[in-house]
Amino acid sequence: MGKGSASGGLVLLGLWLCVHSVPISVEKTTGKPEVEELEPPRSTDTGLHYDRYLREVIEYLEKDPHFREKLKNADMDDIKQGKLSKELNFVQHNFRSKLDELKREEINRLRMLIKAKHDTEEHNGKSMMSMDHQTLLKQFEHLNHMNPHTFEVDDLDRLIQSATKDLENFDKERHDEFKKYEMLKEHERRERLKGMSEEDRKKAEQHYEEMKKKHANHPKVNHPGSEDQLKEVWQETDGLDPQDFDPKTFFKMHDSNGDGFFDESELEALFTKELEKVYNPDNEEDDMVEMEEERLRMKEHVMNEVDTNKDRLVSFSEFMAATKKEDFDEKDEWETLDQNPIYTEEELRDYEQHLANEESDISKKSVELQKQREELERQQEELNNQKLGLKQAMEEVERIKSQKAEIKRKYGT
Repeated sequence: MGKGSASGGLVLLGLWLCVHSVPISVEKTTGKPEVEELEPPRSTDTGLHYDRYLREVIEYLEKDPHFREKLKNADMDDIKQGKLSKELNFVQHNFRSKLDELKREEINRLRMLIKAKHDTEEHNGKSMMSMDHQTLLKQFEHLNHMNPHTFEVDDLDRLIQSATKDLENFDKERHDEFKKYEMLKEHERRERLKGMSEEDRKKAEQHYEEMKKKHANHPKVNHPGSEDQLKEVWQETDGLDPQDFDPKTFFKMHDSNGDGFFDESELEALFTKELEKVYNPDNEEDDMVEMEEERLRMKEHVMNEVDTNKDRLVSFSEFMAATKKEDFDEKDEWETLDQNPIYTEEELRDYEQHLANEESDISKKSVELQKQREELERQQEELNNQKLGLKQAMEEVERIKSQKAEIKRKYGT
């Protein structure tokens, strides 16, 4: 499991294998599977905004004997190309009804989400038209919203395609967010320095450099997925003699749900000992956000080297094949984040310009809102004056009418 960069790629089969199956009970009299109520999904959240819908659809399809059999024998390319979706036509009526219900619930959820966003933007003084139309449509890409009532072949095909595309991009988005986090942290540090006296600034810079050196002073970090790294887990976590290390036994011990695969969460758990060499939540110099980024980098590295069919799972056969490769004996130390620049100075300058532009936009918006408020207050004052004038005019009319009535009563004319 040698050096290399991470690459994505997901087929829905991977998701099926990650989701816990719900047992099917069979009525003795009819032999017809019962449709059971779903428990909340128990496996790791995919991070997709439609995660629950995705998992519940998978769980109900898994319950149908015909579909489950087709899934078991499906080729991964067939799944991605939509051939499996056509098998929805043969799913039993009671399961189809539950899928219809799931779709209606998902569409209602999305509509409520959009309405809440509309309400928030209106409250903040923005026009509803300001919301990006393409952003709205993207919320519905994983289903056919033109038919809000029934779950059809097109819905399953869209769900597969959306999950494939979105999960391929998910790790990249996490990296992008981490880079922004690091640049913001550095920007704020530099801004604090600007407000210090020369003496305090020197002390702060010295402390910063000391913390960097302290963080970098850690034991050797083994290459993720290498024999040394796995043996360390075998010894430190499992309490076994490294001389007795056996890849087959190791896989079975750490395949926590016993499905014959390492999913991403099971794989990431293997890196904890290596990460603890570098990060301690009690140390000022160690940033736990950086630790999670390091964990993600390790996972991507192993997936890129071992996950040959790119289903975001490591099968037993893929794992065993990796242990037989020459680079399984990798001895070079893993290069941690502090050894690899996250961003360039140019990227930082661009980001700071972006922050300045955002601050300027907020300031302009604040001035605009203040002007709108003053104009509304002026209009309200004008309206109040008009009401007061109208009230005085009505009172004058009533006074004149009273005078006329009094004259008429006295003189009879």
